[in-house]
Amino acid sequence: MTEPGRTRQLQRLIARVDRLIALGTAASGRITTVRLAVFVAGAVSVIALYRSGWYRTGNWTLAGVILLFIFIAAYHSRLEQRIHRLRLWKTIKSSHVARLQLHWASIPQRPTAVRDAHLYAHDLDLLGPHSLLHLIDTTVSDHGRGRLADWLLTQPSSPEEWHMRRRVIEELAPRSLFRDRLVLESQLAGEQEINGRRLRAVLSHPVGFPRLLGALALQAGLAASTITLGIAALLDWLPGYWMFSFAGYALVYFMTDQGEELLEHAVGVHGEMERLGRVLAFVERQAQRNSSSLRDLCKPLLSSPMAPSQYVRRAARILSAISIKAHPLVHLAVNALGPWDLWYANKLRRLQQEIHGHLPLWLDRLAEIEAASALATFAYLHPSYAWPIPIGDVAVKASRLGHPLIPAGLRVANDLHLEGRGAIQLITGSNMSGKSTFLRTVGINVCLAQAGAPVCAERFEWTWCRLACCIRIGDSLDAGLSFFYAEVKRLKAILDATKGRAAPPVLFLIDEIFKGTNNRERLIGSRAYITTMTGGNGLGLISTHDLELTDLEKDVPSLSNMHFQETVAAGALSFDYKMRPGPCPTTNALRIMELEGLPIREGQGGMHQVPPDESPL
Repeated sequence: MTEPGRTRQLQRLIARVDRLIALGTAASGRITTVRLAVFVAGAVSVIALYRSGWYRTGNWTLAGVILLFIFIAAYHSRLEQRIHRLRLWKTIKSSHVARLQLHWASIPQRPTAVRDAHLYAHDLDLLGPHSLLHLIDTTVSDHGRGRLADWLLTQPSSPEEWHMRRRVIEELAPRSLFRDRLVLESQLAGEQEINGRRLRAVLSHPVGFPRLLGALALQAGLAASTITLGIAALLDWLPGYWMFSFAGYALVYFMTDQGEELLEHAVGVHGEMERLGRVLAFVERQAQRNSSSLRDLCKPLLSSPMAPSQYVRRAARILSAISIKAHPLVHLAVNALGPWDLWYANKLRRLQQEIHGHLPLWLDRLAEIEAASALATFAYLHPSYAWPIPIGDVAVKASRLGHPLIPAGLRVANDLHLEGRGAIQLITGSNMSGKSTFLRTVGINVCLAQAGAPVCAERFEWTWCRLACCIRIGDSLDAGLSFFYAEVKRLKAILDATKGRAAPPVLFLIDEIFKGTNNRERLIGSRAYITTMTGGNGLGLISTHDLELTDLEKDVPSLSNMHFQETVAAGALSFDYKMRPGPCPTTNALRIMELEGLPIREGQGGMHQVPPDESPL
């Protein structure tokens, strides 16, 4: 199946969901009318029977009407829940269509910190709006989004870790129901994402006061004494000594009463745990069904003394017990009989301590599943993309390699064959011909490959490598760096990375080398830098406008020339964005200036066009 086929499949599914929502909404409207009719008819019938003196029949009728109304209301509630689930499901599927068609405004985005000092994050559009992370992020927690970003930004991982990650992604790719349910379960628990930092903060909040256990023991003893003395007084065994015991109990209660703080904290713990627990409970059920990579990934959850879902149920029970604070009379009555508040405050404290100990493991496993699910969704949406093949030789080889952030109708694919340590392809070409885009195409696909995802290519083979780019460099007023100095520092970092032989080779992508200085010094610096890079632990692509550098191919065996070019037709430039062997035979800077009405001849005193027969091209 191709991407257009997948789009049509999803659109048919969305149309089917729309029909189900319309049918459900119509049925809900009819049930609302029925509920009203049952209420009115029941009320009229019961009143009429009572007025006629048929009290027994009236009682039975009233009971029947109440039961019928409860049954209809319960069915109506379930129907509304199904409609709500369908609407959420439609949102999920619509976002998938948006990801396929690159409709960025319809793709949900959550903020992610941009790492300015990273060696390729900014250069390859990995983070931020309209980025790779924006495109593939279907995670439901901040930890999951962070893990997915780390897979893109921390490369390469160990081969063992990569193979395990790859198995999970391949296993989840065809399981669209699992992946969508993972998102759906989170959304059903609330609009906010699962936030590990917020949950840790809630669990770290102290419950009660320092001597809670002592106060609980004292209050329990006074309550037991009061009950015993009260029974003795009722049996006339003792005078009313229970009043003194109860006075002491009441004094301790009012001294230890935490007001509404305990209830608010219990609500916070339950609310945060419910979101996490609901998703983990779904993962637990799915992982237990059969032997799979997902089960292996979830083994620490399945083998723990108490599953996350059980902790959520415990938190719900404690919240229900503490929530009687919302009913003052009931609250006073149960606390008059025993230390209800202190007992459940202590249970809540113990629960928080237990959850706090398990939380890092839960968040870690969920983050792995979320990140793998996001890349599996990416694989499902792009069935024509190739699964990358790691090879032992130092090389990057690709057939029909394209950029995944360019729409399929505009994307131009190229082949790449870069093999051996020190191998460099020097890419020349006209302005706007595609040099920078091709460098980013190589880099972003290597990121996907090393994260475990499929790549936008017909075939892709590569060796584990460390990515380093010098494509987008800017000056920094805060750091006091000029553009050229920032470029020099980045190139130095790349050079230093290629010196070590123990680490994987560096795949470097350098666009317009030393573009921040004059022609003479740029040529001298570029020749020296490129020659040095051919002897290091790396391989890569370097683009340049300096055609004089193409002569290096004669002196450096591991360097080869490639180029992009344009064609001129009807006085306009056109580009096919295809990479070809050899140096670029054309330039177009003057043509672009001419087409925009800039003077290009010496002594030209205004915005005059060059006659066609005097065109520099």
